[in-house]
Amino acid sequence: MATTTAQSRTVLERFPAGAPRGSWPAEEYAAAQRAQGRPDARVVMALRTDQFLVVTDATTQ
Repeated sequence: MATTTAQSRTVLERFPAGAPRGSWPAEEYAAAQRAQGRPDARVVMALRTDQFLVVTDATTQ
């Protein structure tokens, strides 16, 4: 029997998917976060809200 564990993520920033530049602002923000020491910052798409989210697995302080 397969089991999964829920992984908590922290949303650092939200960007509208309908923006003229698409996901670029989110990708740029995630890259800046990685440069500042958050190596796991990445962009995911939230289909329900039609947004790009920059998330990290680590909790923010």
